[in-house]
Amino acid sequence: MKPRAYTSEGVVIARRNFGEADRILVLYTKSFGKVSLIAKGIRRPKSKKRGHVEVFNKIKFQAARGRGIDIITEAEVIEDFAEIRKSLRRISLAYYLMEVVGRITHDGEEKADIYNLLLETLSKLKTAKMLKKLRLDFITSLLITLGYWPSSKPLLDPDEKLEEVIERAIYSKRVGERMIQ
Repeated sequence: MKPRAYTSEGVVIARRNFGEADRILVLYTKSFGKVSLIAKGIRRPKSKKRGHVEVFNKIKFQAARGRGIDIITEAEVIEDFAEIRKSLRRISLAYYLMEVVGRITHDGEEKADIYNLLLETLSKLKTAKMLKKLRLDFITSLLITLGYWPSSKPLLDPDEKLEEVIERAIYSKRVGERMIQ
């Protein structure tokens, strides 16, 4: 059980608008796994947190438990991965990674290995030349970390196994495959 107010660091893996000025953020955190938080007033032009909570930013945040969904009260960028944002091919792969982590993990299921794998892959993505290999290595490592595949056995088709595990197609895969071939 989380305390009333808590602090951690995490990567923003998704966001969606909520109401007139709010936004729901999904983060994969170091201490709590995947969490959903509401950012009150974030869509207002004068919001101070606005630029800190972009998808695949690594942030340090503070949140308070709410009645239904927790409320993010503070956010500070630790790493914005600006190098990735300069390339359409890299940004496509980054969105793909975020979607995969969001679909394969469950709320509150804390696994520091996944958090570390995600950050390591984003760091490699800044300078990687072989994006397809990076994507396949990430999927393989993720499946092994979560226990869906034995580490001693080679995985011939990581994409097929991933879709079998999550029981649906990854939306950003179509775009990503065209971009990183």
